[in-house]
Amino acid sequence: LASCDLSKADLNEADLSKANLSGADLNGAFLDKARLRYADLSKTNLDGANLNKANLHGAILLEANLTDTNLRGADLSGANLNSTNLSYANLTEANLSGADLNGATYNTHTQWPNGFDPVAAGAILKS
Repeated sequence: LASCDLSKADLNEADLSKANLSGADLNGAFLDKARLRYADLSKTNLDGANLNKANLHGAILLEANLTDTNLRGADLSGANLNSTNLSYANLTEANLSGADLNGATYNTHTQWPNGFDPVAAGAILKS
């Protein structure tokens, strides 16, 4: 599924564990409760996608565009979020334990889980 156009696709509750979605366009896709464990989402466009309560444990999101993405309650434990764009993303109630956020960018509108310190995790605030 690398480089596929899946924009606005309804993939709610789909099992895409270990799938190669690198470079795919998932703009506005519906991935509520989807299973994306260890999936490769490098350089994927997830702008405006809905990943509410999705399981992204161990997923590779290197340089992914997560602008305005709903990740509320998502499991991002152990995920690689290096150099991702998290501007306007909703990460409330997300599990970020062990997630690598080095070089990830966010803005003042990004919503983090209570008590989470994005700067200590390596994320960079962009104005």
